[in-house]
Amino acid sequence: MLVDGEWRTGAYESTNEDGEFDRQETSFRNWVRDEDDAEFPAESGRYHLYISRACPWAHRAAMTRRLKGLEDAISLSVVEPVRIDDGWEFSEEYPDPLHGEEYLRDIYVRADEDFTGRVTVPVLWDTEKETIVNNESREIMRMLNTEFDDHAKRDVDLWPEGHREEVEEILDDIYDPINNGVYRAGFAKSQDAYEEAVDDLFDALDRWESVLEDNRFLAGDVLTEADIAMFVTLVRFDHVYHTHFKCNRRAIHEYPNLWDYAKELAQLPGVEETINLDHIKRHYYESHGDVNPSRIVATGPDIDFFESHDRDRLTADLPESFRGDAAPADD
Repeated sequence: MLVDGEWRTGAYESTNEDGEFDRQETSFRNWVRDEDDAEFPAESGRYHLYISRACPWAHRAAMTRRLKGLEDAISLSVVEPVRIDDGWEFSEEYPDPLHGEEYLRDIYVRADEDFTGRVTVPVLWDTEKETIVNNESREIMRMLNTEFDDHAKRDVDLWPEGHREEVEEILDDIYDPINNGVYRAGFAKSQDAYEEAVDDLFDALDRWESVLEDNRFLAGDVLTEADIAMFVTLVRFDHVYHTHFKCNRRAIHEYPNLWDYAKELAQLPGVEETINLDHIKRHYYESHGDVNPSRIVATGPDIDFFESHDRDRLTADLPESFRGDAAPADD
């Protein structure tokens, strides 16, 4: 983490005194608004999104950008998947296109030379003010969905009227037991903390397995931000969370409804381009030396997110732009 603008290893403690994983809150919380007098107005070509293909929180932002068709409006770059002592890195293969920096921490220091905190993705950068607007994934997802409609290629609303309160509730409901729950299990430093996290996780997965028996998506027949937040955990689950984080009571491909639901989301136009299982597996198995000291990357499982699914049996209110071919990817 950075402390007063200086990089330090070993300065961040991820668990509390009870051995429970304790996620630090994000620090940059400004908003892009579709208003002429906004501090950060929604202008095409002004903002840049830094992500990791490995990180589920960054994946939320990348998926929203792609589903909305914002590739021309908001540029994007990727960091190296493995993160060790120096944090997220740029490289010759994955460079910083704006400043040519070596590490993502340098971007944080550009925004605040005295910054103290963890250096995380995603990062929404304002190229005009030369600063970080926001590094909170849920808020970036919302901004991309609601504030850039004039610049989007697709008429897609992931926070639709009539479902907004429900979407907020679902996002809250799945965050602690599922999105963060896998980390609570994987980074637990006590048996009690681990077992509590795993109990919460599989209780929640069982609940949503039941919901998805009769509902196409988490909020009924409409695709929303909540589905994106769920998908980024599901797509990583069997490859890393099941084994690496000891969430092995059951794999997602063993849940009939959750598995077909995950496959449908993976097959939505544009989503495949946001998934990089090589980056995902290398990041978790190689980056977390405290969890996996050998840094050996597991070879399995042999599952296919692009095989057929049965979700067409349920009613769906999908945008017309999702029913045709995917637009070509630029990432």
